[in-house]
Amino acid sequence: MEKISRREMMTGAAMAAVSTLAGETQAQEEKKETQKSEKLTESDLLAADRLIGRETTEAERTQLLSRMAEFQKNLKAVRTSPLIGNLPPAFHFNPVIAGVTLPTGKSEVKLSKSKLPTFSGDVKSLAFASVATLTKLLVSKKITSRQLTEMYLERLKTYGPRLLCVVSLLEDTALAQAEAADKELAAGKWRGPLHGIPFGLKDLFFVKGTRTTFGAPPYKNQVLAELEATVAVRLRDAGAVLCAKFSMGELAMGDVWFGGITRNPWDVTRGSSGSSAGSASAVAAGLVGFALGTETYGSIVSPSRECGATGLRPSFGRVSRHGAMALSWTMDKVGPICRSVEDCALVFVAIHGPDGLDDSVLEDIPFTWKPDSKLAGLRVGFDEAGFERASGAQKEVLTVLRGLGVTPKPVRFPKSDPAYAALPGLTIHAEGAAAFAELAAAGGLRELVQQGSSAWPNTFREGALIPAADYLQAQRVRRHLQKEMIRALSEVDVYVTPAGSAPSITYTNLTGQPTLLTRCGKSERGLPISIEFTGNLFREDAVLRLAFAYEQATQWHTQWPDVESLPVEPPPLKR
Repeated sequence: MEKISRREMMTGAAMAAVSTLAGETQAQEEKKETQKSEKLTESDLLAADRLIGRETTEAERTQLLSRMAEFQKNLKAVRTSPLIGNLPPAFHFNPVIAGVTLPTGKSEVKLSKSKLPTFSGDVKSLAFASVATLTKLLVSKKITSRQLTEMYLERLKTYGPRLLCVVSLLEDTALAQAEAADKELAAGKWRGPLHGIPFGLKDLFFVKGTRTTFGAPPYKNQVLAELEATVAVRLRDAGAVLCAKFSMGELAMGDVWFGGITRNPWDVTRGSSGSSAGSASAVAAGLVGFALGTETYGSIVSPSRECGATGLRPSFGRVSRHGAMALSWTMDKVGPICRSVEDCALVFVAIHGPDGLDDSVLEDIPFTWKPDSKLAGLRVGFDEAGFERASGAQKEVLTVLRGLGVTPKPVRFPKSDPAYAALPGLTIHAEGAAAFAELAAAGGLRELVQQGSSAWPNTFREGALIPAADYLQAQRVRRHLQKEMIRALSEVDVYVTPAGSAPSITYTNLTGQPTLLTRCGKSERGLPISIEFTGNLFREDAVLRLAFAYEQATQWHTQWPDVESLPVEPPPLKR
């Protein structure tokens, strides 16, 4: 290599310094020019007016411009402030307004009366058994939690990849918890109906030592060491055995996640639908005893309908969302996805009630589960408009109920209105944009799998444009809808509706009423047909009791898909 003299070196350094200084000066000048060009003008405000449908005069726009710098500074200060962390807003939605009657008395829970189930000794034969059946076998020492857990773990390994429903298999955790459950059961310590029962969680619930991916590429390796979901803690305290974290639509929409599209075990050319896709698919395929899902706008109801599971979406304010991904603080709800109505009741018992961490959960409101109680005092209605469009299998439900001594009367819901139709989008998009503002600021929305006009990246950007005043106006319309729904349901405790009907998706997700969806038939293609039971606020008891009576009068909950014939590789999806 050619040698360089000290003088040449110094000269070169000086020239480099001059060049660097010149470059910095040029960069500063370019920055100043950019700042000048970025300064807001009256035409910018005029464009903003057109965007949100507002009218201002030239003088008003000039006045606005005089304060824009300070206004933008304040917005930037709070948009992604490190003070926010995982905190919810300083207010919460309350479904209880004037006219709402809450249940009174003491909570009481009983198992249904039945003989000890016959058991051949083959644990594999219990894959589709209900929690109620499994707990009776565990308590009578016919099986062990270890045996059940090993069986379900094997099924998760075999069928999980075929359905694309498992994000994290927690084999070591599950076996350790099963061993602990067996020791306690052998010593006569019974924690309740979920003791020793294997289950799974939708992958938006934080659990120490596990990934919580939200189904989205930016969070694929996310582990928060100190945060744990209240429902996960309560299920562990109830003795349940956590086996897996299940797939969800990315950031809680649809069935598409970074691992693919979760499949329907009845027909793997179809998606599972709804962001609790993995939970519903796994339960219907007999991969766990039960699972937890969440619903903001159909994500328990929709995958339960597609996969033939039984899903309970409790009243807003019944179950803590602490330690769960937030999408919409005023609409998110947590509930069980199971294979029978009674199973939903037993899981609900374990997870409901205040925890001092989620302020939206109302103080102890009693829940009663008496599966053998009479139906005589139950006021039952039916969605008159919904049943005009119902299938034959769904209409047959009313016939079955009448055979049980129930006389459903028609319920008429609030008339559709453009403002009602606008509410879900305005609420979810605005709150979702706030919940994921940090991700958006970091450019993470561009990493999501789905990038269409209806996908989160675009709708979060849309949500960030919603004026705060208009968001609040939307919530005033929501209060009107609450009043109208209280009026509509004033003479019933629970009503029946075809699964996924407009009132039970749009209206009750906004107003907070509980609903349960279960099967009532099978289509010509062999796919599940479901029916929905929706109740007044905090009347999960009425919803579950009527649904249980219907379920016991039919056999649909005993029929499950033939997963052994599933192809090893998921075939192309039919949309």
